[in-house]
Amino acid sequence: MNDSTTDRTAPPVVLDVWCELQCPDCHAALDDLRALRARYGDRLEVRLRHFPLEKHKHAYAAAQAAEEAVEQGKGWPYAEAVLARTAELAAKGERVLIDTARELGLDAEEFDTALIDGRHLLIVDADQAEGKAIGVTGTPTYVIGGERLDGGKSQDGLRERIEEIADRLLAEPGGAPA
Repeated sequence: MNDSTTDRTAPPVVLDVWCELQCPDCHAALDDLRALRARYGDRLEVRLRHFPLEKHKHAYAAAQAAEEAVEQGKGWPYAEAVLARTAELAAKGERVLIDTARELGLDAEEFDTALIDGRHLLIVDADQAEGKAIGVTGTPTYVIGGERLDGGKSQDGLRERIEEIADRLLAEPGGAPA
């Protein structure tokens, strides 16, 4: 998922976050992601990458719904709202995805249709396949500057490590890699 409005004249550092919207660890990582986005602004492009885990029944649908939110212009607000409701999603299912869309002023009927017709399946499947190919096994997992950082076991120190890498990449001649 990428609904960034980053200025492309100076390429930003890219932080891929392999995430699952029913994952309590991903919910816990939100504060770090918000802090990183606040610190770097347009110099850091945070991309949510889907990695639904089999142990979470509604994760695959949540990933598809997040892509519909991107289509409707509210990808990050939607992802954050769903992550804030991981327990409710586990208990009540896909209705939470539709309700969240409605609460954010999105076209909830279109969300329902998107979940039925599977229009975002290829994006979710491609993200998951790429994640598996680079060794992602759990969420959240971060990739920045070619380095993979596993946040599924512990978030301790990860934001600082991401900041070190981002600072180094931003200081390199020519800016961040494309």
